[in-house]
Amino acid sequence: MAGHSKWANIKHRKAAQDAQRGKIFTKLIRELVTAAKIGGGDVAANPRLRAAVDKALASNMTRDTINRAIDRGVGGGDDTNMETRIYEGYGPGGTAVMVECLSDNANRTISQVRPSFTKCGGNLGTEGSVGYLFSKKGLIIILDADEDALTEAAIEAGAEDIQPQDDGSFEIYTAWEELGTVRDGIEAAGFKIENAEVSMIPSTSVDLDVETAPKLLRLIDMLEDCDDVQNVYHNGEISDEVAASLE
Repeated sequence: MAGHSKWANIKHRKAAQDAQRGKIFTKLIRELVTAAKIGGGDVAANPRLRAAVDKALASNMTRDTINRAIDRGVGGGDDTNMETRIYEGYGPGGTAVMVECLSDNANRTISQVRPSFTKCGGNLGTEGSVGYLFSKKGLIIILDADEDALTEAAIEAGAEDIQPQDDGSFEIYTAWEELGTVRDGIEAAGFKIENAEVSMIPSTSVDLDVETAPKLLRLIDMLEDCDDVQNVYHNGEISDEVAASLE
């Protein structure tokens, strides 16, 4: 995890997910079914489903598997009543942590989430305790491009902001509902997208040292290992120097 780039966090998460492909597929299918059940099976008219499909494809899930999950949601073949639950808390070093879960049993979910915070030197907070620090956005990562041309294409596609990073990459922010449309526009302009996802973007960050950084990474890994946890968001930052010392 390097610098102050969102891509660094995404790479870390993807590496962890690659090690447990079966579990992440189960979570992706759960989201596909729920999104289709709530908003219908038309990807173009259902931003949540479009985001779920894009995420599944990025994880190398086959189209057949995706379509079967959507059909289950639309056709009512899955009678499990899944609800999105957001838990907020404080991680090591005073970091703010948001945990997005999809669950049919709140008691089971909280029994998974709470001990993870406790074991890693954090604590679960009340609703609203850290949520005000985050905004739901679409995030697109471009690793290499001509800045002027990319900026023009992103604005034309409907992006809200584009931020060049120290490593030469670009972070493009959109309204979360418009992520699919903006992604399509940028790709149509000839740019290669490395990653595109709906995320919770923090307004402030906390720099972590060599003692607190491993504790936050452990917390993230423990939470993502919980069956009901779909996504973990935080405002911790790990510098190049600290990251190098952890290798």
